Amino acid sequence: MSSLEAEFNQIIDQAQAVRNRVGAVRDQIVSDIYHQAREITEKVVKTYNSRDPDRKIDDIVTSKIFGYPLMFALLSLVFWLTISGANVPSAFLADLLFGFQHQLTAVFQWAGSPDWLHGVLVLGLYRCLAWVVSVMLPPMAIFFPLFTFLEDLGYLPRVAFNLDKLFKKAGAHGKQILTMCMGFGCNAAGVIACRIIESPRERLIAVLTNNFVPCNGRFPTLITMAAVFMGTLVSGYNNFAASALVAGVVVLGVSVTLAVSWILSKTLLKGVPSTFTLELPPYRIPKIGSLLIRSILDRTLFVLMRAVVVAAPAGAVTWILANIQIGDLSIIGHLAGRFDGFGRLIGLDGFIILAFLLGLPANEIVTPILIMSYLTQGVLLELDSIGALRQILINNGWTWLTALNMLLFSLLHFPCATTLLTIRQETQSIKWTVLAALIPTVIGILVCFLVAQIVRTLGFQF
Repeated sequence: MSSLEAEFNQIIDQAQAVRNRVGAVRDQIVSDIYHQAREITEKVVKTYNSRDPDRKIDDIVTSKIFGYPLMFALLSLVFWLTISGANVPSAFLADLLFGFQHQLTAVFQWAGSPDWLHGVLVLGLYRCLAWVVSVMLPPMAIFFPLFTFLEDLGYLPRVAFNLDKLFKKAGAHGKQILTMCMGFGCNAAGVIACRIIESPRERLIAVLTNNFVPCNGRFPTLITMAAVFMGTLVSGYNNFAASALVAGVVVLGVSVTLAVSWILSKTLLKGVPSTFTLELPPYRIPKIGSLLIRSILDRTLFVLMRAVVVAAPAGAVTWILANIQIGDLSIIGHLAGRFDGFGRLIGLDGFIILAFLLGLPANEIVTPILIMSYLTQGVLLELDSIGALRQILINNGWTWLTALNMLLFSLLHFPCATTLLTIRQETQSIKWTVLAALIPTVIGILVCFLVAQIVRTLGFQF
C-alpha cells in the first residue's frame, strides 16, 4: 500500500470517528433537552385529576412489562385473522376461477385449437394465474387493511419505539419492524416500505433481510408442510401442534432477520445505527374510506398485479416441461434427476429443488408443481386433503426430516421474482439484488444441511 493510500485510509477512519462522536453528542443533546423539559414541567405545571387517555394508554403500551406481550398478542391476532379469514374467500375464488377454466376449454374446442395451444394457454398460463390470484388476493385483502388500520390508529409507531433498542443492537433501525410487518403480507411490499428508513445503510439492511419474514405466498406451503410433518412424526394430525409449529417458524424468521442484520452491519454495511427520535402521534380513529383506498388500491392490487405479470409465463413453461417427453421421462423428470444428489445432501430431493426453482415467479405454485411432478400429471393441481398429500409424499420417500427441511427451506430460500424486481427498482443495483437472492439461499442450504447431518448422525431419521 502506498503512502498516499495509507494517508487516505487514515483520513477516512478519522472522519468516521468524528461522525460517531457527533452522533453520540447529538443523542446526548436530545436526551438532555427532554430531561430538562421534564424537570421544568414537573416544577411549574400542576395537574389535577389528569385523565389524558393517550398518556394512560402509552403507559401500558410502551411499558417494559406489558409492551412486548401486548405487541406480540396484537400482531398474532392480525396474523391469525389473516390466515383464518382467507380460507373461505380463497376457496370461493378457486372454485370461481377454476370453474371458468371449463368455459375457456369449451371456447378452444369450438375454435378447433390444437391440444398443445390449449395446454399452454389454459392448463398452464391461466391455471397458474388462477392459483396465484386465489391464494394471494384474500390474505392481502385482509392483512393490508388491518395493517393500515394499526398505522392510522397510531399504534405502529409504538411498535417501532418498543423494538428500537433490539434493532439498534443488531446494527439496524427501529423502523425495520414496520417493514417486517408489511413483509408478512408481501415481501415486495415490505421492500417498498423500507423507504420510511432515512439512513441509506440501514434501509439497505432492511431490504436485504425482509425476505426472512414469510409472506402470504409462502404460508400455504408452510401450513401444509407443518401438517405433513406432524402426520409423519406422530400418528394423526393435530391442528394446534401444526399451528404452533408455523408460529415457531415465523419466530425463527424474525430471529434470522436480526442475526443477518447484525452480520451485515459488521461486514458489508458497517456503520453506527442512526438515532431513532420519534414523536409518538396521538391515537385517532382511522377514516375507513381512505384506509380502504390506500390498503386495497395502493397496496393489495399493486402487489397482486406484479405477481400476475411474473406468474403467467411460469405456468406456461411448467406445462411445457411437464408434457414434453424425452425417452420415458418428461423434462421435469430429467431435471429433477440432475438435482437429486444435491437435494438428498440437504435432506430434500431433486423434485423439491426443481419445484422451488420453477416457483421463482410466485411462491404459491411451489406445492402444486411438486405434486404434479410426483404424480407425473400435465397440469398444476392440488390434492383434496392433507392426508392424501401425506400419503403421496411418503410413497415418494418422504420422512419427517424431509418435511422439516421443506419447512426450513420454504422460510429461508431466495425471494420470489416480484420481490427481486422490486429490490432492483428500489436499490438501482444489480449487485444488491443478487446478494438479496444469494444471502437467504446460502443460509437455507446451510441450515438444511446441518439439520440433515445432525439427524442422520444421531440416527433419528425413520
